[in-house]
Formats: sequence, structure tokens, C-alpha cells
Amino acid sequence: MFIDHMAYQGLLESIDNSLIYFRKVPAERQYTYENEDYTAGHMIQSLEAVKAFLGTIPSTKEMNEFIKDRFLVYEATGNENGEVLFTGYFEPTYEGRLQKSDEFPHPIFSKPGDLLEIDLSLFSDQYKGHKRLTARVNEAAKKVVPYYTRKEITALTDFYTRAEPVAWLKSRVDGFFLEIQGSGRVDLGNGDLLRVQYAAANGRAYSSVGKYLIDQKEISKEDMSMQAIRQWLEAHPERVDEVLNYNQSYVFFKKETDGPYGSLGVKVTAFRSLATDSGLFPKGALCFIQARLPDKDALDPQKEWEKASLFVLNQDTGGAIKGPARADLFCGNGDYAEFASGHMKHYGRLFFLVLKPDKE
Repeated sequence: MFIDHMAYQGLLESIDNSLIYFRKVPAERQYTYENEDYTAGHMIQSLEAVKAFLGTIPSTKEMNEFIKDRFLVYEATGNENGEVLFTGYFEPTYEGRLQKSDEFPHPIFSKPGDLLEIDLSLFSDQYKGHKRLTARVNEAAKKVVPYYTRKEITALTDFYTRAEPVAWLKSRVDGFFLEIQGSGRVDLGNGDLLRVQYAAANGRAYSSVGKYLIDQKEISKEDMSMQAIRQWLEAHPERVDEVLNYNQSYVFFKKETDGPYGSLGVKVTAFRSLATDSGLFPKGALCFIQARLPDKDALDPQKEWEKASLFVLNQDTGGAIKGPARADLFCGNGDYAEFASGHMKHYGRLFFLVLKPDKE
């Protein structure tokens, strides 16, 4: 049963953003659902059909009849139980300034000038479909080598000569969580907010510091959340380097006037935009999720979360979102978004919908 527990609020906006993406790519570009391919043109027709039907203000019964008649539904394989682990992310706001000071000493770096993105497919057809390499030139050895790790970047006192700081934060932990979220806002203290957005990464593998702290028996698996990680780091400043450097991945940012934007270059919508493994699932596609969301009036980590189902659009990806059993739901900004994204780690089901070819 396709029931939208938010009564389609925000769905039209999210559909329009996916349509912006599909209209920018070649009409014949292929998108794969299991073993079937559909063109960008067909993806546009799918979303336009849903958009037009939503304009009739359908009942749940009418929506289910519409989907059964006109759409094909593919379920993500998930884990061994057929389930997908849903986590959340949000757009945080942190204190910062445009100039470095004793109070604001921690930089948000822009994309470094010496960072190279190498498309191997330009060298040989055997590399087609492979991800790009992120590297730099070692001038002394005259070799192309992997880009610096987080530990190396932090240790380079002249790194600002490679990457101009976008802003300066009060807390290094804030900077780390900004990287995890991929975008955010910097409160400049004068009533202005600076939006910053993912620009590039150092190409190193993402490793979860939450898992590291669980493995070190510092935080139990049951108590793990973004909030728990922050509390632990703030209580153990002498171990911040050890824990943060466990994740060799490092994210660079750029200024934005709008957003936040997902990996498709379009804005993401609270509780309507999903991040999945871009190598497995069709970008921009209409999805339906069955998951759990907290009660807005009872923000209690121990409370049993309510079952919820929503139509969402596959508009983003992330370094930690790999495989058929992972998905990350964008929760917006504000206290509820921070709570939901920080504590969401629930299993559910994920479906992808596309218009039947004979219903175009």
C-alpha cells in the first residue's frame, strides 16, 4: 500500500527539481532498473505523469490504483533480509567568520589548486565505467600520487596556499560534522548566513568514526548517534586527532547563494530527497520508502519511532552510502532535522517507480 504520511507536502517541489536535472542531460541517456534501461526522456514522462496526477488531489486508494495501472515498481535488494538501513542528514548552522581569529581558528577549505581529478577512460576503453582518481603531482619524484589524507592536510601549516579558506569556524568538530553533512550554513555573527556546499573531496575512502568509537568500546552501538559522537569528542579533546584522522576522507567546500544542493546539482527537499549509491540506483528517480521517523513532539532517542512511508526522489549520494542496503534521507534544517538525522538508523524498504513503457 502506497501511503504518503506527509500528505505529499513538498513532493511537487522535489519532482520539479528532478525534472530540472533530466532536462539538462541527453534525452537518450540510459537509467537502469534491475535489468531494464529507460531513457532520460522516459524518466521525464514518468515524473510528469505523477505530477499531473497529484494535481487531482488523489486519495490513497486512487494513488494506489494509479501506480498499479501505470507504473512498474522495483524493490531494492537490500541486505540478506531484503531491508535497507535508513540514516539521515541535514543542513547544519555553525558559528564562523570570514577572517581567522583566536576565537575562529578552524578553516573550511575550498577545492585545492593542486588537486587533480583523473578520468582513466580517456587513456583506455578498459577503464570505462571506473570512478575518477583524485591525485596530486609530487614534484620531487615527478610522479602522480594519491591526494593528501586528512591527517596530512591537518598537519600542513601552509595548506592555505593550496586551498583558500571559505570561512573560519569556532570548533574543529563543527568542521568535521559539516563535512559529514556535505553542506551547511555559517552564522557570521552580524545577521548574515553564508551557505557552503560540497565542492570536492580528497579521494580517500570514507571511514565511520562512529564505528571506530563503537569498536573502541567508547560508545555502545545502542547509544550511537551524531549527538553522542559530538559529546564524546568535546569530552576528550586530547583524542580528537586520533578519532577524526581515522576517517582519511576530507571534504572541500564552495560558497553558494542558494541550496542546499545534492549530487545532481539541484536543490534537495526536506524528507523528499534521498541519497543512495549512485553506481547502483537510477539518479533522479521517483522512489517510495517505508521507514521510521521520530515524533516531532517527543524528541526522545529511546522512544520507539513511528512507522512512516513517503514518496521521495533519488537526488543525492555520499561517501558512506554504499551498496544496495543503504540510504540517507535529507531532513532539512533546524532542531527536528538535527535530531532526526542524528538518531536515524532504522531498517525499512526502498522501492523505485517508473512509468510502464506502454503508458507513455
